[in-house]
Amino acid sequence: MVPRSSPACQSLDWKQALGQAHRDTDRLLRALGLRRQDIPDLDPDAAEFGILVPQNFAELMRPGDPNDPLLRQVLPLGAEHMPAPGFTLDPVGDAAAEKAPGLLQKYAGRALLMVTGACAVHCRYCFRRHFPYRDLGPTQPRLDSALASLAADRSIQEVILSGGDPLMLDDNQIAALINRLAQVPHLRRLRIHTRLPIVLPARVTEHLAHVLAESRLATVVVIHANHPRELGFAAEQALSRLAAQGARLLNQSVLLRRVNDDVVTLQALSERLLDCRVLPYYIHQLDPVQGAAHFQVSDKCATMLINQLRARTSGYLVPKLVREISGQQSKTQIA
Repeated sequence: MVPRSSPACQSLDWKQALGQAHRDTDRLLRALGLRRQDIPDLDPDAAEFGILVPQNFAELMRPGDPNDPLLRQVLPLGAEHMPAPGFTLDPVGDAAAEKAPGLLQKYAGRALLMVTGACAVHCRYCFRRHFPYRDLGPTQPRLDSALASLAADRSIQEVILSGGDPLMLDDNQIAALINRLAQVPHLRRLRIHTRLPIVLPARVTEHLAHVLAESRLATVVVIHANHPRELGFAAEQALSRLAAQGARLLNQSVLLRRVNDDVVTLQALSERLLDCRVLPYYIHQLDPVQGAAHFQVSDKCATMLINQLRARTSGYLVPKLVREISGQQSKTQIA
């Protein structure tokens, strides 16, 4: 059965829906029929990277289950404060790849533009949870500088919009940015990395889908879903709106301990993604960001899971198992 959020939640304007997101751990637990004593390792003070969970996403969680895989992705635990060798504040080398404030180039022919530090959900394994967004400076001068840098480098054919989450911008801001990118003659592709169609489906309106599709640039939308229950009815409708306007839809997952580290869940995720017109493209090994070591799955286990998945389903439903290594010229495929 496809999980559904409440009709009231689905009908809200996306900014209203975001305003009603859970920003307090106890409030979220009460909504799920849980108490602090049900989760012994709960972080008593997560002020530095506070809880943020849209109501739509919370409604997809199983009430009364402290081990719900969707809840585990967003619930701050005391384990986040445990030191872990090799886990750092900048696990993928963003600082070293910065060409201009908020403009990163790690791979040939592509550049990543960080358009906002805002997001609609705080995933506990986020590799940019410690990123110094405040140091980027005012948005418009930063974007002007980044666009000038892109225009001057004819080797760049693809721009990736990231953040934060780029869909946290208003439609008119997104349209203006895409229009300016489309005026750079050597750019051919626009890639947008976003979790909002999953956690805040109300964001994907018909108008937004049209804005993303009307540019001359080939548009690829890369969503981030880790578990089949994240792809409820509202998310499916949001993705359908994007696909109907011609956007190519891909998914990147993260392999997470006690969330999706079993072959049954991974197969169900791939099949549900295809139901939603999304191709399962990558499954990432966890980026070793400080505070997320409790999600780590070994390479041996990860490879075994991918081999099991290959034996159970069609090849196009098996994502590439990869790791991002700071300083490398591409993602490193593991299996």
